[in-house]
Amino acid sequence: MDLVSIEEIRDAASRVKGVAVRTPLLEQGWAPLWLKPESLQPIGAFKVRGAYNAIAELNEDQRARGVVAFSSGNHAQAVAYSAKRFGIPAVILIPDVAPRAKVEATKALGAEVIEVPIDAQESSALAVAGERGLTMIPPFDHRDVIAGQGTVGLEIAEDLPDAGVVLVPLSGGGLASGVGTAIKELLPDAKVIGVEPELAGDTAEGLRAGRRIEWPMDLRARTSADGLRAQPSDLTFAHLQSVLDDVITVSEEEIREAVRTLAHRARLVAEPSGATATAAFLSHRDALPPGKVVSVVSGGNLDPATLADLLA
Repeated sequence: MDLVSIEEIRDAASRVKGVAVRTPLLEQGWAPLWLKPESLQPIGAFKVRGAYNAIAELNEDQRARGVVAFSSGNHAQAVAYSAKRFGIPAVILIPDVAPRAKVEATKALGAEVIEVPIDAQESSALAVAGERGLTMIPPFDHRDVIAGQGTVGLEIAEDLPDAGVVLVPLSGGGLASGVGTAIKELLPDAKVIGVEPELAGDTAEGLRAGRRIEWPMDLRARTSADGLRAQPSDLTFAHLQSVLDDVITVSEEEIREAVRTLAHRARLVAEPSGATATAAFLSHRDALPPGKVVSVVSGGNLDPATLADLLA
């Protein structure tokens, strides 16, 4: 399979410049750890990079007709935000179990939101795309989306050229695919490790088996990391096989503890999905290769009640 190149990621960086924040790499005084806080993006998550890059690559007619996407919340906001920047319509299919904060934030960005059962998101989005002539902007299964997410890895390589380990949250695989591609090209000695919840550990199992393994949605939906309930596509799985050195799975309590630690020690608000990579460092540090460790804090979108519960 033809994988995304470092040139595509560099092109994406030029498109998202001035739209996506070039987030800092924060060295921590309490641990040998560097945090990449994508929670500081204008929509609170890294997803704006891929969504904006994909929409920027559409032709004028496609953009004029509008876009459609399906998402548990962060990609939804990213597409809505990017569409608003371009002044085009956006329709977002969101699962009816998504956090209300993410649903309301997507509506506030001007998108039309349609709530559907969690296992009907993609099929519903495809139906709306066909009925209205809209262009689908997938959350991960798209070269331009992967290239946009890869700009995170580009920045890590530029800011910490002696990084030894990069921890990336893992779900549909767009972020890990793009970050891994950039890191392997620019820092070939660094190890890229995907991190996913134990309750949604389909990718870890699949990579061990050498093929995609699907878990039913009712199993994946058990994790509190609602942004990590997707499964890789053929495209992202091929990237993950190429660029990941390992996958670590973390428990729900380890994720909770990472949310608390990021809030108290790093002064960062992270949703469970955004804290999952850091959970691997905090709870499985002995299993990591030697070297300076970077953890991608992928997002910080959660409602106040959930945050209070997690910090309790």
